[in-house]
Amino acid sequence: KGTQCERIVAKYGHTHLSAGDLLRDEVKSGSQVGQQCEAIMKEGKLVPMEVTIALLRNAMVRSGARDFLVDGFPRAMDQALAFEQMIKPCRMVLAFDCPEDVMEARLLKRGETSGRSDDNAATIRKRFETFVSQSMPVISHYEQLGKCHRISAVPPPEQVFAMVCHALEPTARASLSVSAAGQQPHKAADAEPEPAAQELEPALAFA
Repeated sequence: KGTQCERIVAKYGHTHLSAGDLLRDEVKSGSQVGQQCEAIMKEGKLVPMEVTIALLRNAMVRSGARDFLVDGFPRAMDQALAFEQMIKPCRMVLAFDCPEDVMEARLLKRGETSGRSDDNAATIRKRFETFVSQSMPVISHYEQLGKCHRISAVPPPEQVFAMVCHALEPTARASLSVSAAGQQPHKAADAEPEPAAQELEPALAFA
């Protein structure tokens, strides 16, 4: 997912916002909210949606951009509905499908260098369970709306990106926003003013 987001940004120029990175930055800040998020993330559970939406909203405002690739969010239906009500509906969702055994091997390999507390076997399995119970309904929701494109993440990155481009080209030509979604899981203080809905073109993503 992260690899594909980098390639999407390089080719199409969207502003990439990673919900996970924003949460980890909040943890590093040592704030009370960050400490609470760290404990939740170590359990493989979802951070309260109010926290993540506030972090995303503030990052959107600070960026000054209009087109967004939102990576790692929403991970549950309440998050998806709240985000679209508070910010704006997405244009498209890309859901990257990957078998659990392949994903676990990739995450454990990443954990050798990432320094992430949640890149361990026990937490990874909990994240799989959370994904099935809470994130799969989100994918189904956007499939019913005709917005979700499911792409296999098993082939080499170049082949996956070719499939991504095939899905994105129609909206890219129309200068529309895009979203990426990933098979595996995977309240900021002093929030800035909420952006006017008509000024944002956000997209959604999963992790």
